[in-house]
Amino acid sequence: MKYTIPYGTGTQILETDDPALVLESKIQSLEACADEDQTVLHAMANPIGGPSLRQLAQDKRTAVIIISDHTRPVPSRHIIPHMLKELREGNPAIEITLLVATGCHRGTTAAELEQKLGREIVEKEHIVVHDCDTSPLTELGVLPSGAKLVVNALVAQADLVVAEGFIEPHFFAGFSGGRKSILPGVCSRVTVLGNHCAAFIDSPKAQMGCLEGNPINRDMEAAAVMAKLQYIVNVVINEDKHVTAAFAGDPIAAHHAGCAYLEEYCRVTPNWKGDIVITSNGGAPLDQNVYQAVKGLTTAEAAAAEGAVLIICAACADGIGGESFYQALKGCENPAALLEEIRRIPMDKTIPDQWQYQILARILEKHQVIFVTAPELRQAIEEMKMTFAASLEEAYAMAKVRKGSQARLIIIPNGVSLVVR
Repeated sequence: MKYTIPYGTGTQILETDDPALVLESKIQSLEACADEDQTVLHAMANPIGGPSLRQLAQDKRTAVIIISDHTRPVPSRHIIPHMLKELREGNPAIEITLLVATGCHRGTTAAELEQKLGREIVEKEHIVVHDCDTSPLTELGVLPSGAKLVVNALVAQADLVVAEGFIEPHFFAGFSGGRKSILPGVCSRVTVLGNHCAAFIDSPKAQMGCLEGNPINRDMEAAAVMAKLQYIVNVVINEDKHVTAAFAGDPIAAHHAGCAYLEEYCRVTPNWKGDIVITSNGGAPLDQNVYQAVKGLTTAEAAAAEGAVLIICAACADGIGGESFYQALKGCENPAALLEEIRRIPMDKTIPDQWQYQILARILEKHQVIFVTAPELRQAIEEMKMTFAASLEEAYAMAKVRKGSQARLIIIPNGVSLVVR
């Protein structure tokens, strides 16, 4: 058999007579709606678990629409115009602010806003870009974890808070979308880092596709309630970034409905676990660096038997993707020692990128990771306690030496679009 794994803008090929279990999501089978705007409008006309946006606007003086930033492929042009229109139909005098949910990312540029929203909205609407360090902030109380919820003051002061978003599997929050517009979207850096603390990342429930019992999701949903997020429009998109379904209404109920819909397409339940698991981040742009490749590795981990060899194919055109991420793995004695050190860090002392190297250290503590990437990254890969391979065939040969000729092989072509149960 010949297996093709996405890699940068190309592929890695494995030809083998060994039997393999191939695990793939059905997200690629999702067809774009014939009319993306009508799909969004239909969802807004049939809100889940709460009133319409028009009804919510009737007695409100000010409204904040939380919108996605430049790092999220939310098709805002098919969402925001309809949200603006319905708010003003409900209350022509309502004062609306579009607040860009950057979390801890850099600020979205004017050019990026125009590309996302269109020139007309950028020129006519009042738009503010959230900054987790310098924006005016307001403390709203204490989350279930004991962490303080500190949000952008515009959210705290608004009479009505609503949001757009999109839903995809997330490797420790379960799914994106919904409540994430508040936390991490418009929170202070301290609140965001606390949500990504060592104890939460350590939870077996903090994984792809899991909301129930996930402490990260629990605090996120609590934050949405405390910040009085009253309404969302969330979409599911296919691999071409077109709308395939839309969900509107109550932030918790509508989001859960969207997650349940998506999970039917991205969940797989293999009959057995692999001694060798091959995966990728789905190629460019998601395999741009080693940091991002951790996401694909978490899916391989979920499909792996004890002591399995994991092979990740990622072109990493942008290199490692974080100096602290690199230094943590490079500087540790071994992954187990690094994990022990991280677990001693209290919630309010969480370090940026700590969660990413915590997850990688967890994987490396249990499995050998063979990283198929560019030759110039070999030294860094080895310094980070992984094994370098120049090709998938070379990596598979290494894995066979370690696990033997009878090793069970699982292939996951795209690890970031799959929920392994």
